Amino acid sequence: MTTTPALTSTPVKPLEPAPQARPGTVSRREQQPYPQARVIVLDDDVNTYQHVVECLLRHIPGMDPDQAWQLAHRIDTQGSAVAWSGPFEQAELYHQLLAAEGLTMAPLERI
Repeated sequence: MTTTPALTSTPVKPLEPAPQARPGTVSRREQQPYPQARVIVLDDDVNTYQHVVECLLRHIPGMDPDQAWQLAHRIDTQGSAVAWSGPFEQAELYHQLLAAEGLTMAPLERI
């Protein structure tokens, strides 16, 4: 028959209170709005309407063919168009993807 060793109790250290702010100071966390940006495609003499439309459809979420053709037309007639706007990190991704496809891109525009 085996016996189990007796459990010995070890003293438990009391919890220390959380640090308090100095009297007279206000402890609050201010939230900064998440940075936003616009992805702007520029007109050039290299890319065709078809290529611009295909790139927009492939890389911009929620883009439908009619919107892509309207954007391509606006890029051609006005010199540029906002292809997407939203959180800065996503804008960086879409900007890089479109640039990698050969589209002429304006620098990301913070809003």
